[in-house]
Amino acid sequence: MISFHQASENDIETLRDLAERSWQSAYAEILSPQQIAYMLENMYSPSALLNDLQNTNYRYFLIKDHNSALGFIGFEFHYERVTTKLHRIYLLAQAKGKGIGKNALEFLKNQASDVNDRRIILNVNKNNPAQHFYKAQGFSVYAEGIFDIGSGFVMDDYLMELIL
Repeated sequence: MISFHQASENDIETLRDLAERSWQSAYAEILSPQQIAYMLENMYSPSALLNDLQNTNYRYFLIKDHNSALGFIGFEFHYERVTTKLHRIYLLAQAKGKGIGKNALEFLKNQASDVNDRRIILNVNKNNPAQHFYKAQGFSVYAEGIFDIGSGFVMDDYLMELIL
């Protein structure tokens, strides 16, 4: 039985562990090991996660099966006018292909609707097969962007949206 548990400061190390484990399989064929390490350190450092958790519009939820964490979702309400931004959704390799990602997006849709946001946006690497999953769940590409993230690294992304 899949459940969603709102993360707190006490879950920072769990989020870091899940990010590292899921990123190694999700991005190994897309990004260099150096860029993966750089992004993990910048996006999932204890201070970065604490900053997210202290933002009143930002939520992290651990995705669990019984008591075992299989991944997490991180999103921000009111990122833009009536818009929630899905910043992160990561599952461990063994949790993929079981409908958990779809359940997580349904959970997100409900969360966004509860705060009267009517749109969900996300960025996805142009080479990430996850883009097909998002399209299958009703998201569409509304723009493309190349974002300089420092240290000579960029993110080459599709910007996708779902109108609720």
